[in-house]
Amino acid sequence: MESVTQKHDTVKEFAAMTALCKDIFVKKMSDYGTSWRVMRPSSLTDQIYIKARRIRSIEEKGEGAAKVNEGIEPEFIGIVNYCAIALIQLALGPGEYISHEKATALYDKAIADSTALMLNKNHDYDEAWRHMRISSFTDIILQKLLRTREIEDHNGKTLISEGVDANYMDMINYALFALIKLHYED
Repeated sequence: MESVTQKHDTVKEFAAMTALCKDIFVKKMSDYGTSWRVMRPSSLTDQIYIKARRIRSIEEKGEGAAKVNEGIEPEFIGIVNYCAIALIQLALGPGEYISHEKATALYDKAIADSTALMLNKNHDYDEAWRHMRISSFTDIILQKLLRTREIEDHNGKTLISEGVDANYMDMINYALFALIKLHYED
């Protein structure tokens, strides 16, 4: 069996997909400003949940059955961007307008931190995600959302588990893996 690392460059593909997501983030910020600053992380968790449920619904019913003529790709991009926003909100707390420059710098930090986590885990797991189905990424994201909601319902307190920030970073990475598979793999 040929090694997936011989055919693919995860770092390059990851960078391309993060650039795609950032482009959408910046364009939406141009349209809407930083209106998301009023949202609490728990509201963002629910928004991400809506995106993940739509992906699962499309996966189960088929793209042809969707009433809104968009596929799953925009939803995975939305998950990446809403998770980055949630990480920003965890750091700053909900608040007032921030400049586009500051929002973009904070977005870049959230993505960079998530990418660093991915690189470490990807090294340890030896690109196992390449052998997964996109539907598995959807299910894992949904599971992480349920975990995040549970932690939020306990005011962020855990006995042994990672916090909500780690779950948001994992969701970013799984959504980016799905985007890579949609763009680069047969």
